[in-house]
Amino acid sequence: MDQKLIFLDIDGTLTEPGKNVPPASASDAVRRARAKGHRVVLCSGRNYGMLFPLLQYGFDGLAASAGGYIEYNGRVVYDCPMTGEQQARVLDIFKESGIYCTIGGRNHSYTDEGFKEFLAENTQSEASSELLRWRIQIENELDIRPMSEYDGEPIYGMAFMSRGADRLKKPMEILGEEFEFCIQDEDTCGIVNGELSSRAFDKGSAVKRLCGFLGVSREDTIAFGDSMNDLEMLRAVKTGVCMANGSPSLLKIAGMVCPPVTEDGLYSAFEQLDLL
Repeated sequence: MDQKLIFLDIDGTLTEPGKNVPPASASDAVRRARAKGHRVVLCSGRNYGMLFPLLQYGFDGLAASAGGYIEYNGRVVYDCPMTGEQQARVLDIFKESGIYCTIGGRNHSYTDEGFKEFLAENTQSEASSELLRWRIQIENELDIRPMSEYDGEPIYGMAFMSRGADRLKKPMEILGEEFEFCIQDEDTCGIVNGELSSRAFDKGSAVKRLCGFLGVSREDTIAFGDSMNDLEMLRAVKTGVCMANGSPSLLKIAGMVCPPVTEDGLYSAFEQLDLL
């Protein structure tokens, strides 16, 4: 078969949410696919610093910050952080609206001081994969720092969480021309969470930019994801695969569904797609 360019989301796809170690079957699938000449790229909402621990498992490139920063074989392909004015405006509006956020620079992420308390108060909402994801990340492995330590490094995007959709109306109205709000499915307790990123990029544009850089046809692209920030990525490739543990909305548009990350989903799909 022709060599493929494969894009992998991390949390909920390559690894369990918030983890930095993929199942042995997933790392084996990546290794075997690359040995056959396929190219495998990480494409994540995580910033560079948060996805860096995964690079030891062997990848050809990465698209960090939902496409705001792209590297291939160590060469920077695209780099588009927010301006200082944009950062200040977004943070001010979120604060005024009572929305908690985690901001992602290139190497570090910083969270509102009240975010952990907010999550602790809502542990009954663990049915929401995104809520669980951010609780695990903040409390355990990903070195998300308090906002008081933010030193002004360039910011590429933000994850946010709100008590209900009404609080998001004003930010979306004021910021909507410049920024995309990727809203995840609202959980049973009315907690809305999602990601804000510049309209200059998303995971889908990252796919297109890297394909253009490498001279790869869309016909030779495959992507794997599990949440709504993977929507554009799955639409941009020829074969879009959603994990069975993924967002109900993403499952509806995926061209293929594979088992969950906890059930060797990537290996199963790589095998079915004849990538091994």
